[in-house]
Amino acid sequence: MSPALKIFLLIGDPVEQTVSPAMHNAAFEKLGLNCVYAAVNVPPRFLADTIAGVRAMRISGLNVTIPHKIAVADLLDELDESASLAGAVNTIKNQRGKLIGFNTDGDGALQALEDKIGSVKGKEVVLLGAGGAARAIAFSLAKAGARLTISNRTVPRAKALALMIEQKLGMHARPISLNRDQLKKALKNADVLINATSVGMHPAVNQTLVTSDMMHRGLVVNDIVYKPIETRLLREARRAGAKTVNGLGMLVHQGALAFEIWTGKRAPIKVMEAAARKELRRKSR
Repeated sequence: MSPALKIFLLIGDPVEQTVSPAMHNAAFEKLGLNCVYAAVNVPPRFLADTIAGVRAMRISGLNVTIPHKIAVADLLDELDESASLAGAVNTIKNQRGKLIGFNTDGDGALQALEDKIGSVKGKEVVLLGAGGAARAIAFSLAKAGARLTISNRTVPRAKALALMIEQKLGMHARPISLNRDQLKKALKNADVLINATSVGMHPAVNQTLVTSDMMHRGLVVNDIVYKPIETRLLREARRAGAKTVNGLGMLVHQGALAFEIWTGKRAPIKVMEAAARKELRRKSR
């Protein structure tokens, strides 16, 4: 008798543009696992009911995306250190009825970035955003030894994230606003710029928080947005002669880490990346 089908879901609002189902289902197929992954649109007012439904239906695991990464933490039974540090969750494992929250965003983003540029230790990194993904990325960068500046529209949120890093890791992070002059000054001596906001994501593809005149040739510009694969921010970076890192690497690495949490098996990363690329091309037609 074959093992019972295990169901995994992505919840968020919106989820229509995600390529995660194609990526994870390709990985399940490659390893011969009786599992299926689907995306479900969940407006914020239905989040608590959805988590209750996960318990009732014995859903095996979840990925969590915008706007639920912070709010969902209070609905779970336990948080792994990765989620506890960041105060945000992007992966949930149903362990015999106990819902455990993890965060693979930070380490996924760090792996993708270091694949391209090597170690971030000692590098000056400007991080745009202070939401769920930004929190996780900030902690992974700080733990890896980067010197971090956090820029956010609402400065109190940037300050709160910087304070969390200081209290939990004993490391300093500098909060600034998204004021153009402040940001341009911070970028002057920066090694890396990371956009951890949704600015530039489909359908608002012509938006960017930073333009080419604010960048320099030695800068590495990483956008975690993967739809479109080349955002306006990355086009502006090319115009400035900066090196670019798109969001596909983070998507694949954070997905691979989630896959391993759920299954206990090594993720077939090349299969996942190929499936994600193929689905991105299909959705871009």
